[in-house]
Amino acid sequence: MISLGEPIAEVINHLNSHGIRSILVGGFVRDHLSGHSNNDLDIELYGVTSLEALEALLRPFGKLGVYGKSFGVLRLTYGDYTIDFSPPRTESKSGVGHTGFDMVWYSDLSFEQASRRRDFTINAIGYDPIAQNFLDPYGGIDDLHSKILRCVDRQTFVDDPLRILRAMQFAARFELECDPVLIELCRSMIDNGALQELPKERIFEEFKKLLLQSKRPSIGLELLKAMGGLSFFAPLDELVHTPQDPTTHPEGSVWVHTLMALDMMATFRSGQWRKDMVLMLAILLHDIGKPKTTITVDGIVIAPKHAEIGVELSQRWLEKITEDKALIENILPLIHYHGSPSKLFRSNGSGSDILRLSTHVCIDNLILIASADYFGRDFCGERPIRFEAGEWLYRCAESLGVLYTPPAPLLQGRDLIAVGLTPSAHFTMILNDAFEAQLDQRFSTHDEAVSWLESYLVTKL
Repeated sequence: MISLGEPIAEVINHLNSHGIRSILVGGFVRDHLSGHSNNDLDIELYGVTSLEALEALLRPFGKLGVYGKSFGVLRLTYGDYTIDFSPPRTESKSGVGHTGFDMVWYSDLSFEQASRRRDFTINAIGYDPIAQNFLDPYGGIDDLHSKILRCVDRQTFVDDPLRILRAMQFAARFELECDPVLIELCRSMIDNGALQELPKERIFEEFKKLLLQSKRPSIGLELLKAMGGLSFFAPLDELVHTPQDPTTHPEGSVWVHTLMALDMMATFRSGQWRKDMVLMLAILLHDIGKPKTTITVDGIVIAPKHAEIGVELSQRWLEKITEDKALIENILPLIHYHGSPSKLFRSNGSGSDILRLSTHVCIDNLILIASADYFGRDFCGERPIRFEAGEWLYRCAESLGVLYTPPAPLLQGRDLIAVGLTPSAHFTMILNDAFEAQLDQRFSTHDEAVSWLESYLVTKL
């Protein structure tokens, strides 16, 4: 039995009094059975005679929007819930991609017939809130309990290419083992170019669910590899066969390390989706430059300048899945400097080094990336419980006031005017030189900056 909040029960009882049977479907039912919370509901309505009549019944309950009116879907925001109402419908493939379907909706279609169009058995479970019983024509409840991801219908599953990536993220989010039949179906779809039909924004949304909602995103990426989909996301596929030095990376290839680091980063997520997405994508791509730079010198496997090479490769990869330039701009510096915390710690880096680093990257985020990189591996001997380089850099950056942002310039244009200079093109050069001196810690207060300026002008003039 599913206990529904008063707002939902009120709407369902109102519809029921007008001869409309409500069946809860999809993610809300699945998440209830798997112990997850969800305030987004999909309700299929049986006995609806027209969309206009349905709108009239729902309008008194709150903000009502049209969402895919050609599909017969109405969205109601009521209380803390977002509810999508739709009559039962069938789908038939009529074009290319995940939107190329003809929809026909019926008022008297059976639940079994209506749910046949769904992708996975775990998403084809219904719940009748009036009768208080589950409807499970395809065995989704057993599959949830058995941790198996199976498709509802082999013939209709292949019609939607997005289902390949949905399989990836569902397997990871619910830690499911993918049915071999489903793997082969997805492999066949990939071989036939299904992923090429998907727009980048839909690809990004599935990766977003994988990276933000999975405790172990590695499960989904390993499934993508098993389905033969990694080549579409090249050069991630090259990580699989790129070796690492066994003394520092006894876990094996760059691919294995990347998955371990990704799962480690998942434990650091803050719940702020944008920040988390930056960090998760940065750690996914942090070693993407290694396949092009890995060499063996005196029996030791190294990858010189892999971070620098990785920046360009990462930018091209990210531009294949998103148009969000600000997101990309926040990711690339983390890839470029991901090794800096350890390097600075080993060399006992100066305050100036840390100040300069802060002008390129958010140090707090960088420490998280470096920590996931450090702990996301196996170790020869006892596993460490501390990342000393990260702790050291955190203390230093915090004391310098640059843990989250770079230092603000102490010298401003008004200071140049105050000492008698007339605004000119030289102001930019002077202020740039002043900021460089500030980063070199030649002054740390405004008064010291003004004194530096006076000496600077004497020297320059």
